[in-house]
This record gives sequence, structure tokens and C-alpha cells, in this order.
Amino acid sequence: MTETLPGADVPNPLDEAAITAAVDTAVAAIDGASTLDELKAVRLAHAGEKSPLSLANREIGKLDKADKAAAGKLMGSSRGRINKALAARTVVLEAENDARILVEETVDVTAAPCRRRAGARHPLSTLQDRVSDIFVGMGWEIAEGPEVESEWFNFDALNFKPDHPAREMQDTFFVEPPEAHLLMRTHTSPVQVRSMLERAVPIYVLCPGKVFRTDELDSTHTPVFHQFEGLAIDRNLSMADLRGTLEHFARQMFGEAAQIRLRPNYFPFTEPSAELDIWHPGAKGGPRWIEWGGCGMVNPNVLRAAGIDPDIYSGFAFGMGIERTLMFRNEVADMRDMIEGDVRFSEHFGMEI
Repeated sequence: MTETLPGADVPNPLDEAAITAAVDTAVAAIDGASTLDELKAVRLAHAGEKSPLSLANREIGKLDKADKAAAGKLMGSSRGRINKALAARTVVLEAENDARILVEETVDVTAAPCRRRAGARHPLSTLQDRVSDIFVGMGWEIAEGPEVESEWFNFDALNFKPDHPAREMQDTFFVEPPEAHLLMRTHTSPVQVRSMLERAVPIYVLCPGKVFRTDELDSTHTPVFHQFEGLAIDRNLSMADLRGTLEHFARQMFGEAAQIRLRPNYFPFTEPSAELDIWHPGAKGGPRWIEWGGCGMVNPNVLRAAGIDPDIYSGFAFGMGIERTLMFRNEVADMRDMIEGDVRFSEHFGMEI
């Protein structure tokens, strides 16, 4: 009869027959494991902390001093047999597993590959990023604001009179109810007002973003388009600073041969105001002047609305359409091509990320 310790199903570390039986059981289980996962379970059962041999090994400390050496020698050789069997079985199963993987994951290099068309960022996005990078390189900051805007930010703070045509329904998407005085912003100029209210002078910000107007969709108009507007507020700024900034920007966009000219115009939020034309040397059909956007010195009424003293500070502002810039910069004939979502249009501009 196998001798066990009192009160526990643990072989006596001095009972050689019981220990040998436990080892034989463990070796048989190891040899019977057919996968690495099964071998792991066998290892825990027969060589883990709660295995019979591990529990018996703990009992050596309770033996008489004269019996400890013999028990230790017996347990050491027994555990060595189990570890040797585990190592040998591991080598076999790992080799079988590697061979199976080679078969299951074999790739037929002679088969035709599954070709997937690479996508491309939309050229409007890449152009907007390029414009932003140019101004960040000049030390300006990028400012953003909500697309659903307060009427005060969109019109009143920008010196639009209550009877200004731009407030009429044919130009602006108003949000119901009317008493909320909310609308879809018609330009990114409200971001300039928010920047003046939130930032300390001096201010140099570029405001790119999406704007909305009740235009019919055709080759040169779309009800949803993109703008980038710039605002600089500091001491002693003049039209010379505005012109220098725009000339540098134009040459970064169109090459060193690009030139600009300013023609007198009227905008409620700038005084004096000018229409900006660009001399595009690489235009299809030959170099020519192209109307690009509007600009001017910030109207003192706009500075006052933002709490800035126009007797101390002056500023300039400008704005251009990203779609329009893309049209004459890359010879896009129809604005509708930009919004139809045809990946072939984006691929034409390359895979720029």
C-alpha cells in the first residue's frame, strides 16, 4: 500500500515507490500531450507548484535530520526525470508546430496578387495644409471657430449694417428659429473677431475653414466651399506690411516670378480696401492677371467692437477661396469636379499625404 503523509493526498518524500509512481504518471502524461497547449497543462499538473511532487518536496523540511538527505536525493532525481521528459517533448511538439505552420501559411508566390487601389488625400485638404504651413513658417498661428455662428460675430462685429445685402436670405443660410440669430457662417471672418476677443495683441492668425452661402452649384460656384483668411493686429501696421505679406505668400504658392497688384475696392470690415490680383506666370494659355481675393486695413469700428483701441493699434486682413486658388493654380476647369467624390480627381494630384 502506498504510504502518504497524514491528512493529505501527498506521497511521502521517503516512499520511493510512491514517488516513482508519480513520476511514471507524469512522464506518461507528457508523452501523451499532442500539442503545446496540452503540454502546458501537463506541466502545471505534474511540475507546477500544486503538483504531487512539489507538495511532497515541501514536506522534506518536516522530516528528521537523518532522513532529509535521502528524501532530497530522491526528489531531485524524480523531478529531473520529469523536466527531462518535458524538454524532450517540447522539442518534438515545437518542430511539429513549425512544420504545420509552414504548410498552413504557405504563400503561392506565383499566384496573381490582389491589387488594391491606393487612396489619396483630397487636393483641397492638401492645399489648405500648404497654405497653413506657409503662414506658420512666418510665425503666424492657426485659428478655428464654429461653423454655426452668431449673427453678431458674422455681421455686426464686422461693421455690416442692418440693411446690408449679405444679410438677406438669398445670401445666407439662417438657422431657425429666427430669434436665435444663428446662421451658417458666410466667411471665416468671425474667427478673426473671436481671435481679437480671446487673444492679447499682437495678433497674427490664419483662419482656414468651411463656409456656406446660398449659391447655385455650377462650374464656378458651390453653396459649401472653403476659405482662408488672415488677420494681423499690431502697432504701426500699414498697407506696406499687407502688400509685403501677400507678395511673399504669392511667391511661395506660385513661384518667385509671381506678382500681385491691389485695386481699390470696398468691404465693410476694412478701410481702405483692395481687390487682390495675382500675376500667374504658369497659367494655361500664358501668364495673366487673375482676381484672387480681397484685403485691406482693418476698419477701426471692427477694432472697437473687439475692444482694441484703433488709436494705438492697426491691422490688416485678407481672404481667398481655397477652391478658387486650386482652380487657377492647377487648371481645374469645373468646381463640381472637386465635390463629386471621384477618386480619380484626387489621384490626378498625386499621393501626397
